[in-house]
Amino acid sequence: VQLQASGGGLVQAGGSLRLSCVASGNTFSINAMGWYRQAPGKERELVARLPFGDSTTYADSVRGRFTISRDAARNTLYLQMNSLKPEDTAVYYCNAEWPLGVGVIDHYWGQGTQVTVSS
Repeated sequence: VQLQASGGGLVQAGGSLRLSCVASGNTFSINAMGWYRQAPGKERELVARLPFGDSTTYADSVRGRFTISRDAARNTLYLQMNSLKPEDTAVYYCNAEWPLGVGVIDHYWGQGTQVTVSS
């Protein structure tokens, strides 16, 4: 599975960006995708997760501002980010989950796309 993320950039506080992540290769068994982010000096954290056929999950810090969605026909995951804040500045990573067995999941990661929000 290969994940190609794009859409990051520099935006002023209050602005919007839309991230995209195209999945390719053997994607048949992927059952969830999501977006994570990592700010300088901080650990990688979940931003939003979309299990296929189940409810989405959002970090408290982005709920109501960010929306995760998927175009299954295009194997593409999106993250619409509105009302951006300087604290949203981070490298954003696309993630895909491949179940290997009960309680065992393999994770695939994209290369990351930088989002910088200026105050």
